[in-house]
Amino acid sequence: MIHSTRHLARALLIGGLLGGTALAQEFHDRRTVQFPTQVTADNPQRTPAKAREQGFKGTLVLTGGRVFDAVKSQAYAGSVVIQQNKIVSILPAGSTSWPAEATIVDISGKTVMPGLIDMHVHSTYPTPETPADMTVNEGHATLRALRSLQMLLENGITSVRDMSGPLAAPYVISEWLEKDMAPGPRVFAAGHIITGTGGHAADRPLTPIHSAAYTREADGADDWRKAVRETFKMGASHIKIASHFAPDEVKAAVEEAHRLGLKVTCDCETIYTTMAVEAGVDSIEHPLPRTDATIRMMAQKGIASIPTMQVYQGGFDTRGDYAGTASRRFSMASQTNYDVLKKMIAAGVTIGVGTDNIGGAFASTPNIYIADLKFLQKAGYTPAKALIAATRVNAQIMDMGDKLGTLEAGKLADVIVVAGNPDQNLDDLAKVDMVIRNGNIVVQDGRIFMPRHVPNPLPKPSPPEALK
Repeated sequence: MIHSTRHLARALLIGGLLGGTALAQEFHDRRTVQFPTQVTADNPQRTPAKAREQGFKGTLVLTGGRVFDAVKSQAYAGSVVIQQNKIVSILPAGSTSWPAEATIVDISGKTVMPGLIDMHVHSTYPTPETPADMTVNEGHATLRALRSLQMLLENGITSVRDMSGPLAAPYVISEWLEKDMAPGPRVFAAGHIITGTGGHAADRPLTPIHSAAYTREADGADDWRKAVRETFKMGASHIKIASHFAPDEVKAAVEEAHRLGLKVTCDCETIYTTMAVEAGVDSIEHPLPRTDATIRMMAQKGIASIPTMQVYQGGFDTRGDYAGTASRRFSMASQTNYDVLKKMIAAGVTIGVGTDNIGGAFASTPNIYIADLKFLQKAGYTPAKALIAATRVNAQIMDMGDKLGTLEAGKLADVIVVAGNPDQNLDDLAKVDMVIRNGNIVVQDGRIFMPRHVPNPLPKPSPPEALK
């Protein structure tokens, strides 16, 4: 939809200058103008890019099993056909309309479905083994992220929204994995949390993960706008803000992010959630307290929620309470969190799936992820609807619904094979057998799979052959 005369004039001008070539999509504030043949980076910034060969060399066919495509709510018999890094077709049972030289994988008795997405992780955060002097070291943070992210990949999570980390480490790991240079999910990085002075992740007592290396404190609308620009410059795929802030500050941040084409998510509570929703953020993290009126406004404005229920339940189970931070001046309990979730579902708020995985918690994958899905099931979702939230809905929330989240022709080939029926029993998600990420087989028989690299030839002539 073209929203203004200015945008219409620009679109007409571009069309005239370029001979009237049809645009790939109508121009609007959240995306760059692109043409049908334009290749772009596979992230929300959509920077124009050169085409490159990616994924499986040839045609890969997964056949004989059940297909849960996350478009329909029921699985069906069929085959998924992949060429390089794209899904090219979903064929009905019995069809063999694929090239004769295709590689065939029999998945009888198993379910093929889109790769899972975790909307809230902190992959670069310290683990219990991290030395104190390495908590904000970028190299150490990048390496520990590789290990933590591999645990997710082994369990079928092929994309994550990384919600903050030290210095440039989140951007480094994001760029590295986007180029398939190590086994791991796609990482859509926020970089720094942006908050007001003394806000969440910047309040005393400071800790290694709540410090200047992880958090950008901003004061005043202009500084909030600058913080968004700085984060975009570093390579952010989305912007994460957190309370505290004033109404003009959150409004400036949201406006600037949207002008740059990025979505905004907010880690906030009580009056700050209301301010963020009024300012037009795209999603709200966590089940933190908010008014019924704010929940209704979220539904009316299409603002999504990522509840991250299990991380708080785990805290209640181990510590018994939630206390000790000046940026969290409210009470929390299992029942009140669950009540917020139920109210959001009843109001029609779009619900995504995220874990808030951090440090040593990655070692509990997939149990944490499955637990978050079971909270949705407890609140009334079927297992199939919970899986759709974990795939299609998550992709839409993070502005990647045209590339990820479903098994459809033209989508990126992020595909998993599960030895069971997860659309009927969520516990079967613990039985991920194969993972295909960007068209490459990266997990086989439940283990990370790395084919041997193809060595580059030496310059010719080369010693010793050239010596006499």
